Amino acid sequence: MEFFSARNVNKVFADTKALTDVNISVNKQSIFGLLGPNGAGKTTLIRIINQITAPDSGEVFLEGRKMSRADIGQIGYLPEERGLYKKMKIGDQAIYLAQLKGMSRHDAIKNLKVWFEKFEIMTWWNKNIEELSKGMQQKVQFITTVVHKPKLLIFDEPFSGFDPINANLLKQEILNLRDEGATIIFSTHNMGSVEELCDHIALINKSHKIVEGQVDEIRARYKSNVFEVKYRGDFDKVSRALSGQIKVLDHIEDKRANQITVEHYNGKSNNDLIQALIPVAEILSFEEKIPSMNDVFIKAVQESNRK
Repeated sequence: MEFFSARNVNKVFADTKALTDVNISVNKQSIFGLLGPNGAGKTTLIRIINQITAPDSGEVFLEGRKMSRADIGQIGYLPEERGLYKKMKIGDQAIYLAQLKGMSRHDAIKNLKVWFEKFEIMTWWNKNIEELSKGMQQKVQFITTVVHKPKLLIFDEPFSGFDPINANLLKQEILNLRDEGATIIFSTHNMGSVEELCDHIALINKSHKIVEGQVDEIRARYKSNVFEVKYRGDFDKVSRALSGQIKVLDHIEDKRANQITVEHYNGKSNNDLIQALIPVAEILSFEEKIPSMNDVFIKAVQESNRK
């Protein structure tokens, strides 16, 4: 079920096209990856969703309705540029930000203390922000983003500056928020996180959406007939058996098992590869190499830039 959508959104700043006829659709209670190189237009789209700026044309919809400023209270936004008042006490600042999102002081304190305990920063409640490390400050800002239980959460590079343990903690909390009913738009350059968290993605480059779909489907779409084969046998014999039929990209020789990475070409099939190997090697495993989201990102952007 569609929860959020952007339809034919265009935005120009002076002579620079930020977004050109961008369409995306985000399903309810899903994690949607909004990806692209620096300057692609992602932040502009996020600002439009947050009603910070307006599109030149096109519209954004929430639960089937055209979005308005009244919807801001239903959004939690964690920007890439962190912004907390350094001289203000952490607890007071968190309460203030929660109240800006419509919470009563009583409910704000109650909910904030749950999150502060969960993130193990309760002892910092009466300290100033400037006394916290960068990672600790990011925990506070994450909490103030989610404390009012918004329907739509937008995270822009949420793991920036986190060590692996705290990044993993944050990932688990993002998954929990989705499971509890939130819909999440997630912008990052960390493709490993995209594979771990996202259901669907859209890739924007030079103001245009160039790829959209389910993560697994997109990875399969960009596969290039590359396979990894583990075997026992002599590599020279294997190489000669494949010569002229299948391209050997890499090989590793080991006492327990050798491994080759190969690419099909000239219309050759998996059966052709296996039949060529059977006379000269004992095949231990045969696995298709599906490209990572990092591979897809690079290839899609490079192809787009050549157009």
